[in-house]
Amino acid sequence: MNLYKLTFVSLLFCSSWKLLLAQNQEAQPNVIYIYADDLGYGELGSYGQEKIKTPHLDKIAEEGMRFTQHYSSSPVCAPSRCMLLTGKHAGHAYIRSNSELGGFADDEEKGQMPLHENAFTLGHLFKNAGYTTAAIGKWGLGMANTTGSPLKQGFDYFYGYLDQKQAHNYYPTHLWENDKWDTLRNPFIDVHKKLDAITATDSDFAYYKGEDYSITKMMEKTIGFVRENKSNPFFLYLPFTIPHASLQAPDEYVKQYVGMFDETPYYGEQRYAPTKHPLSTYAAMISYMDAQVGVILAEIKKLGIDDNTIILFSSDNGATFNGGVNASFFNSVSGLNGLKMDVYEGGIRVPFIARWPGKIEANTVSDLPSVQYDMMATFAELTNQIVPDNTDGISILPTLLGDTANQQKHDFLYFEFPGKGGQMAVRMGGWKAVKLNVARKPDAPWKLFNLKTDRNETRDVAAKNQEIIERINKVVLEQRQPAHIKEWDFIDAKYFEGGNHE
Repeated sequence: MNLYKLTFVSLLFCSSWKLLLAQNQEAQPNVIYIYADDLGYGELGSYGQEKIKTPHLDKIAEEGMRFTQHYSSSPVCAPSRCMLLTGKHAGHAYIRSNSELGGFADDEEKGQMPLHENAFTLGHLFKNAGYTTAAIGKWGLGMANTTGSPLKQGFDYFYGYLDQKQAHNYYPTHLWENDKWDTLRNPFIDVHKKLDAITATDSDFAYYKGEDYSITKMMEKTIGFVRENKSNPFFLYLPFTIPHASLQAPDEYVKQYVGMFDETPYYGEQRYAPTKHPLSTYAAMISYMDAQVGVILAEIKKLGIDDNTIILFSSDNGATFNGGVNASFFNSVSGLNGLKMDVYEGGIRVPFIARWPGKIEANTVSDLPSVQYDMMATFAELTNQIVPDNTDGISILPTLLGDTANQQKHDFLYFEFPGKGGQMAVRMGGWKAVKLNVARKPDAPWKLFNLKTDRNETRDVAAKNQEIIERINKVVLEQRQPAHIKEWDFIDAKYFEGGNHE
């Protein structure tokens, strides 16, 4: 072949390759993953909520898919975020519990245990696929000067709380933007200061309000990011802090609920900010978050990228038990057993909805047992990448796209949590095993529940199903690796060898 022909063929190949690459990039869908904080399984209208209005999130469920057996990876904040972002379950994850550094005051802000330098996150995955990436909301995996900074963990842009202790206050003095302090128009508020129930006045309650509501600031940055990247594929991780206590919400949303509930003031007896209308404020927070989801839906339609944007919504764990929150009143976990910090269903089963016009069939429901550490594998398949070898998840993209015949299923789901005396849980098919107080009692027995007939985990059937317990023990022995924090290593392998050790 002469030089002219060789050059022509090379140019033709190069042009074809560039065209193919451009077409592939154009086809790549934008991904917005919205992550609520302490939102219970039953706190959306689409999951049976009757007292709190969530019309926009309900619309996502109506126009997409709703999962009924989806789990967070842990029953508390930081490990859930770590496992979601790294695709690892609690037996392998680097962060397995909240590990707080520093204090609540501005000059004591030091964040949490940071992600390690060589972590591979969803941010890295999407960047490898040519996406622009952003995290806006609560990070909780390391401060700006650590290896855990979101800018060092695959994200091109960050805005929000780096320290989850600061996120106890919705009117902070500052948020963080790309590792830099962004001053807000709020004085320092000690949200853990109690009020005297006898002498408290309206002005005392007003102390816990400021001018700049953090979620509003986050939404400004969110819309800005979406607009700036409307012409190229983007991944937006949006971990809202709502409805995590403190109970603080814009007055106009609280007023929508005042008078609907029989409520009395909360004076801070169980930590977090006092509020005159705790039930109304809690409902208002969720409705305000829902309204922001509506803003996002409207914006992507306005920009003409609605059909090429997949929106997913879930929560980091179940509803909380303190700070003036009344989970029983709102039936926040839909009758499930347990709350936040529990490996029972109420602590880890969470809402999960997904919408992608023309791709995810509208008004569909899936009972596929799935978990947030599945997102790494799911997004890898979505972006035509090889699934990282170290992920513990499986892709649920076939289910999302209606191809249930080719959906791989988990042999088991694995959970452990060092808190509340050390807890473990393994789900295998319809069986769910729970072990409590493991740190205090290494030979604690398993409790076993048949979720097909007992979704609320009320009847322990371990005694009649020892063969299932033996299989659960093997899962623990095969899956768990030592943690890098001594306090997180509360499990002694010898108690899982050859029986239940009752």
